[in-house]
Amino acid sequence: MDENKIEKDNPDYELHCIRHSTAHIMAHAIQELYPNAKFAIGPVIKDGFYYDIDLPKTISEDDLENIEKKMKEIIKSNNQFIHEEWSKDKAIKWFKENNQDYKLEIINGIESENVSIYKEGNFIDLCAGPHVKYTKQCKNFKLLKVSGAYWRGDEKNPMLQRIYGTAWKTKEDLDKYLFQIEEAKKRDHRKLGKEMELFFMHPYSPGSIFWLPKGNTLFQILSNKIREYNYRNGYVEVRTPQLFKKDLWEISGHWEHYKENMFSFENQEEIYALKAMNCPSHMLIFKNQLRSYRDLPMRIHDQGVLHRNEASGALGGLTRVRMFSQDDAHLFVTEEQLKDEINGIIRMIKRIYSVFDMRFKVVLSTRPEKFMGDIELWNNAEKILEEVIKENQLEYSINPGDGAFYGPKIDYLVYDALGREHQTATTQLDFQLPRRFELTYVDKNNEYKTPIVIHRAMYGSLERFIGILIEHYAGIFPIWLAPIQGVIINISDKHKEFCKDLEKKFNELNLRIYFNDKHETMNYKIREAQLQKVPYMLVIGDKEIETNSISLRHIREGNLGTIKLDDFINKILEENKMDF
Repeated sequence: MDENKIEKDNPDYELHCIRHSTAHIMAHAIQELYPNAKFAIGPVIKDGFYYDIDLPKTISEDDLENIEKKMKEIIKSNNQFIHEEWSKDKAIKWFKENNQDYKLEIINGIESENVSIYKEGNFIDLCAGPHVKYTKQCKNFKLLKVSGAYWRGDEKNPMLQRIYGTAWKTKEDLDKYLFQIEEAKKRDHRKLGKEMELFFMHPYSPGSIFWLPKGNTLFQILSNKIREYNYRNGYVEVRTPQLFKKDLWEISGHWEHYKENMFSFENQEEIYALKAMNCPSHMLIFKNQLRSYRDLPMRIHDQGVLHRNEASGALGGLTRVRMFSQDDAHLFVTEEQLKDEINGIIRMIKRIYSVFDMRFKVVLSTRPEKFMGDIELWNNAEKILEEVIKENQLEYSINPGDGAFYGPKIDYLVYDALGREHQTATTQLDFQLPRRFELTYVDKNNEYKTPIVIHRAMYGSLERFIGILIEHYAGIFPIWLAPIQGVIINISDKHKEFCKDLEKKFNELNLRIYFNDKHETMNYKIREAQLQKVPYMLVIGDKEIETNSISLRHIREGNLGTIKLDDFINKILEENKMDF
């Protein structure tokens, strides 16, 4: 069994053991139900576990109930997990006699003379541990789904069935997690994106998004807000080409390290590639003219379209695409300016995520074993990063040796309304691209120096960030972000002219409130607006026309009663205000 190593002093040790042991119990139950099953690996993963199994029949999610029933019997029997050391010869003999081909392949790859075995009841597994002591400690579990997986991840190998499950210390923890899963299904951005008519995808352009009018409105609001925010913080915006010769990517190092993830082709005996990231083109902008220390820091912002050749199996909704835009920026700074600039970036990020009511923590990734540049510069950069993290009172952890080869970095892990983590923003220091592109500026002593580059994104990919926001808000966006802020609904045809005039008035105020003039009943239009997650519904009848008022409904709060039109306008104009 493939293991995730964990130390006893790790706070997640007990939960890890519960999940690891529950995976064994699931395999035991499957062995009881399907005696010809062949077992591969079954590691602990985030929030649960899985086991890859070669079965004589295809398991569906309908079969999970029977497997769970058998697991409960095993748990009730309270078998002990017993650890033994077997010689390789003994292990090979036993697993061969029991037709466990995948375990034999694993054993043959083990260099030591002995192998670790765990027994539980009449179930024996190749396993390094750790486990709980008794099966009753694993009673809070649930099997979740079934999928396919190639043995060792190689499509040339047999396709196995992967059964996923989750296990927790308490029933309360399990119930909370299962509720979260159900809530996540309701909030799935692919489902809501279709219902709300925000976007769609098509097999003619895999990994690319067709933004419909309402989705494009959402995209443009976010794009413009960050554009204005950058401008107020001293950034300049640029646009750069989509297509570059191979030579550029060779200078930047991407052709050597990233070529397989880029779309490239030959034209007129030249090799070109679509832009996968903005940084090389920004190096050219800096190099385009002589720079002085007085020009620094130079902050370049770019929302240009990027293309990356993601594997088709990895694509998924807005969160993993081939064509996307970033709120990307590169800052060209002196060593002395590093701290102030990173402080400024963190201040901006804190403001952005407070607006979305999303808390975050950060991870500081330090110098890897194979790094480029001067070690003293690295040490100073890491020290500066940690200092600004502390000064900004951010929750953080250090990931030693996980920095990029060109510099240390801060990654921001954002929590959505369901408490799920998403890596969005990043701040990366780069000592190498400026050298590879031979960038220089003239310092105050009239000497040529090399700038340091800060790679920085706040949303990250706009596509992915919109997917996160759809699920965070369950499609019910705050007024300033809602693609449609309100729908005007007439009670009968005689109220249409008033509704049309009202729509025009709202549009002149740059409010996204529209008249639904379909030949449908009022109740049907209200239901339609609710399905579309429209925040406000403005119902107009005789009484409302006479008193220059509206009967107001809110998607969350229900019927708000009658309100004067001018009062509603003041209310929504105030709600529509938002600047980072």
